[in-house]
Amino acid sequence: MTQLTANPNSPLSDKTISHTSTSLNSFAPRLLDWFETNGRHDLPWQQHQTDTPNPYIVWLSEVMLQQTQVTTVLPYFARFMTSFPTVQDLAAAEWDEIAEHWAGLGYYARARNLHKGAKQLVATIDETGDFPQTLTGWEAISGVGPSTAGAIMAMGLHHYGVICDGNVKRVLTRWAAIDGDITKSATTKELWALAERLTPKQHSGLFAQAMMDMGATLCTRRKPACLLCPLQTDCLAHAQSREEEYPVKAKKKPKPSKFSNALLIENTDGEILWLQRPDNGIWGGLWSLPLEFVEKIDGKVSEKITDKNQTATDNKQLDVRSNEKVYEVEFTIAEQIINEWISKNQLIAQSVSSGLLDDAPKPIKHSLTHFHWYLTPQSLTLSAEQTQELTTALQAAEINVNWLNGDDAQATLGLPRAMVKILE
Repeated sequence: MTQLTANPNSPLSDKTISHTSTSLNSFAPRLLDWFETNGRHDLPWQQHQTDTPNPYIVWLSEVMLQQTQVTTVLPYFARFMTSFPTVQDLAAAEWDEIAEHWAGLGYYARARNLHKGAKQLVATIDETGDFPQTLTGWEAISGVGPSTAGAIMAMGLHHYGVICDGNVKRVLTRWAAIDGDITKSATTKELWALAERLTPKQHSGLFAQAMMDMGATLCTRRKPACLLCPLQTDCLAHAQSREEEYPVKAKKKPKPSKFSNALLIENTDGEILWLQRPDNGIWGGLWSLPLEFVEKIDGKVSEKITDKNQTATDNKQLDVRSNEKVYEVEFTIAEQIINEWISKNQLIAQSVSSGLLDDAPKPIKHSLTHFHWYLTPQSLTLSAEQTQELTTALQAAEINVNWLNGDDAQATLGLPRAMVKILE
């Protein structure tokens, strides 16, 4: 068994110390012995097998892996490394290029922080000759929290560093049967203290890799593979057959729903109008179709459904389950200009058919962190004169616009996954 020295000075409460010192001290050796044989050793950002670790690679991968699975990140990481092999390359890149590389990965604020962080890192390197060498130095970089900073210290620099991300919290709450709500600060403090107690002073990078692999491959959210786990002999949740009851987390309120029409405004050449979203807000800095928000009526949403065999238009009431005032926030100036211009010119967008036998529009559901978004495609074709008039009105308001067909837009613009869904 690997001989390691854990951190006995980490302050643990009596509630957390439910294991003997022997169990606490043998945690890391058991885990690392398992990792050596069963862990993942071929991920492109892993640095535990090199004598000269690259903190840039670890930082980039850690930002991408926040709330995102490894299989999703792999192709994005490869593309970033091809286009931006160094932090200097990333810092010097234009935002539109970074947005296009990130499009589809979600949680777009991460991309903004990544670009800003790259510039901060280059400034530090220019000043000191190297990447930050302390936990505090890394936490000063945009988008880097305590766990990400600890991962970079441990894996990207081979210094001492502690991580306590979602995978680690799941492993620890089960092993120690920590009943506190992990969304509460008191529980978070308890988990960090336990993570510090278990993390060895030597090879903390290996330990971090092993903990990540444990949570990703064995101690999974559903149906954990306890019989293969090197920690099962003293895992308190396993002893009580309560593995899936941990971690304890308060139930989230149901997500509210929002409804919008996505306007496919085409010119005579078949090119579609694309707007660049404001830096702040949903899809900040990415390109999107103009959106027409459906107004709420007394807690309901009124959606016009048009039947080609009828001249009348019926109203369909959909439950929104939310009283949030979101429209004023997300309804951009560009979209207001477009909607007013369409109304002024008495133009009507046509529903996009969802199939040969069904002309009724079917919204595309796109779930974001705080709400579900239902986007119904609507098509509108403009004459050359109308195209010029609308473009001039938008440019007069200093709004970035692009007229591109769907294929060219996907190839050259950073589009949110929801827009790709609509084009598909």
